Amino acid sequence: MDKRMLARGIAAVALMAAPVTAPAAGPLDSYAPVTQERLEKPEDANWLQYRRTYDSWGYSPLSQVNAGNVKDMVPVWSFSTGVNEGHQSPPVVNNGVMFITTPQAQVIALDAKTGDLLWRYKRELPEDLTQLHPTNRGVALLGDKVYVGTVDAFIVALDAKTGKVVWEQPVEDYQAGYYITMAPLAAKGKVMVGMSGGEFGIRGFLAAYDAETGEPAWKTSTIPGPGEPGHETWAGETWKTGGAPVWITGSYDPATGLSYWGTGNAAPWMADQRAGDNKWANSVVAIDVETGKMKSAHQYHWNEAWDWDEVAAPILVDVQRDGRTYKSLVHAGRNGYLWTLERSGDEIKFIDAKPFVRQNVFKSLDPKTGRPTYDETKVPGTGKRADFCPSLWGGKDWPPVAYNPQTRLMYIPANENLCGYLEGRQTEYEPGQLYIGVAISDIGMTVHPGADHIGELQAWNLDTGEKVWTQKFEKSQNWGPVLTTGGGLVFMGGTNDRYFRAFDAKTGDKLWETRTNSGVTGVPVSYEVDGVQYVAVQSGWGVDAQRKQEKLAQLGYATLDVPQGGVVWVYALRK
Repeated sequence: MDKRMLARGIAAVALMAAPVTAPAAGPLDSYAPVTQERLEKPEDANWLQYRRTYDSWGYSPLSQVNAGNVKDMVPVWSFSTGVNEGHQSPPVVNNGVMFITTPQAQVIALDAKTGDLLWRYKRELPEDLTQLHPTNRGVALLGDKVYVGTVDAFIVALDAKTGKVVWEQPVEDYQAGYYITMAPLAAKGKVMVGMSGGEFGIRGFLAAYDAETGEPAWKTSTIPGPGEPGHETWAGETWKTGGAPVWITGSYDPATGLSYWGTGNAAPWMADQRAGDNKWANSVVAIDVETGKMKSAHQYHWNEAWDWDEVAAPILVDVQRDGRTYKSLVHAGRNGYLWTLERSGDEIKFIDAKPFVRQNVFKSLDPKTGRPTYDETKVPGTGKRADFCPSLWGGKDWPPVAYNPQTRLMYIPANENLCGYLEGRQTEYEPGQLYIGVAISDIGMTVHPGADHIGELQAWNLDTGEKVWTQKFEKSQNWGPVLTTGGGLVFMGGTNDRYFRAFDAKTGDKLWETRTNSGVTGVPVSYEVDGVQYVAVQSGWGVDAQRKQEKLAQLGYATLDVPQGGVVWVYALRK
């Protein structure tokens, strides 16, 4: 026998006889089920849901990274999703396991310490699907499952350790214009989702499913039907196709069992095609998690005509005014007003509201109810052009605010000096087709004369109702969700220059910035693994941030070409 062949044979036998070393244990091996108790009181190290806590503060108590050392923060790992379009979801982290979502309803599990891929779920989407907003805003966790809503209007439960489908349920018919972009909300053994699709003339609703089995628990429409309070505010049959979608994750108060959700625009956009107040479009609604019953609501503006969705969930915070503490709902509106409301088990009361950006539509607010009176010259209609401020993207769009209990400041990603115009056309409803009552050529945006900037990061003292500081961005809109931390920091991207930044939470001073591959429209988070604090965010420009960029470019105000492509960026202090 050839000596070389003999040597190879001996080596092969030796290899077969050698003991096999077990692979090192990974974070999935010790995955901790997410209980209701953990969701109500999450460990400091984890980020278990959309805004970390049910009150929607977007606050992490971690303080290893602080105002004094954030300048030493560097990238420690990154992960390319391989997907274009707007990446908007937060990296949700449970004991070292990170879950992200991408456009096309993918869910990816990663080792939160190393960035190693653990599993990936790819949904096979129907070929005839129309994606008006191709994005996904995250997952919910409960027990040993991961829940995601999809653009073809399903809710899917995945095994957290394997990514395999445990159950899936159709929520509505995607061919009629219904779709899901929001991160579900998990509470009390239920998983709740709301519907996008206001521009297709849907009838908006919230639905809940049993977290274990996927069986439907309840469904609540945001537009009241015959016999329900508020139905009289819709003329004729307009309630059937009136919009009022819910497409951002709600807040939840475990003490009362009520969840709070923002609702979007009425359909079609032109208010004179659906006379009446149109309740409960452009509102906050309080929904009992156990029963689905709507307990109370407040409408921010009635018979809406400007596409000012008010879908962002209000933060739940105790506000101190005139020697009294109010259990409040605070909402920075797309209509450009900062709203403070009082919540209870069966009522929502108006406290006050004031503009945080240029707003020329509201002439006044009723001091008891908050109902605005409009300047009729600023209300567009069928065959009637109207110019108004802020633009249809609002003073603040969907990107969430953040609240820091140390500073008692709320941080708003705002857009100032942007105005717009609309002129309506008569339209007929057709299932699955756009139902906005406006031609694309009759939708415009303008920059207010003399404007020296557009994007802003604002800090407001909720006890005094006063603005404390503002950071301005000269040549960019701000499309950046906000994170604040126990280290006295505020993190935000959102600008077309591709920077992700950290600011001093008390003063607004810029302390750190780093450039990413794309624009940052993802929700930033902070978590800890093995004693190290990390800050993570998805970069990936697209959807309305890109559409607004194109409008600004047409005006000669923005020239930057923002590349697309999703990447998870994770930062920590330099060792």
